[in-house]
Amino acid sequence: MFKFKTPSKKTLEIMSKVAKGEISDDFEVKCEDKISELTSHEFAKVTSSGNNSIFIALSAIEGDIIVPDQGGWHGFKQIAKYLNKNIITVKTDLGLINPTEMDDLDIKENSALIFTSFAGYTAEQDTKAISKYCKSNSITTIEDASAGIGDNENKLANGSYSDIIIASTGSPKMVNVGSGGLISTNDKEVFEKSKMPQKLSKTNNIVCSGIDSELDLVRKNLEVSLNATKHLKNSMNKAIHKNKRGVNVIIPSDDAKEISWNLKRSLPIDKSGFITTCPNYNRVKTKAIAIELKNLSYDCLEKQNIEKIINELKANNLH
Repeated sequence: MFKFKTPSKKTLEIMSKVAKGEISDDFEVKCEDKISELTSHEFAKVTSSGNNSIFIALSAIEGDIIVPDQGGWHGFKQIAKYLNKNIITVKTDLGLINPTEMDDLDIKENSALIFTSFAGYTAEQDTKAISKYCKSNSITTIEDASAGIGDNENKLANGSYSDIIIASTGSPKMVNVGSGGLISTNDKEVFEKSKMPQKLSKTNNIVCSGIDSELDLVRKNLEVSLNATKHLKNSMNKAIHKNKRGVNVIIPSDDAKEISWNLKRSLPIDKSGFITTCPNYNRVKTKAIAIELKNLSYDCLEKQNIEKIINELKANNLH
């Protein structure tokens, strides 16, 4: 049986000690220093959730909010709508953003593009190209790096490219604490313009201690996830964005619903799940099955377990 991802033993122990009053360190300050180090941004804050991080970021934007037509996070549109922002949708290649697609869009000044590090969790965005285009067109870039923070190649969650970086630290993200979030930027005005949302999204020292601990592990954990996904993709000729780095594998299928039930029976997990179906704005808007390796315990990402998943996918003609 596969296991759903949980915080590391070290993280749980530290959080327990903080809750019992055995440790009284100010973990919020420690977290902010580590976030800045990871993102190369001068300013960083811990929040109560990823959605609150999005709320803070979008609150600081005066113009339009540009979102991908798929492969993003539905919270982008929900929060922008709540803030009465004008939403502009950019066409993508199954979630991957080609910045020139924005050439013909009527975009106001002081607008922002918000996107995830991995389109649908399955393919890394070209953050360098996106950044170059947006900087030359005065568009703020907001990267949701919930799955991309800690990238050893420094292509994702890199403050040299993205003006604002946000992330959830809930379950089962790369920084996996169960709750909380983060936001970083080099633009001090972002935090000056969003003081009220920041006050409403404060979290406690217990959560901060967990985030602090998980940040120490995130580079290694992301690399393990990327390698496992690469191995699975290499065996799946039909996989969407097969040659792109990602933390899940999405395979087109006209019988996605029926096959997903077969896979859930043959690949049981202790709780929640790691097999989902599309169309889904957060993944791709086509019939497909998503194998969410990012949801699995790192112990389950060893080669023999990936081979088991491959065999079951082949048995269902998904290769």
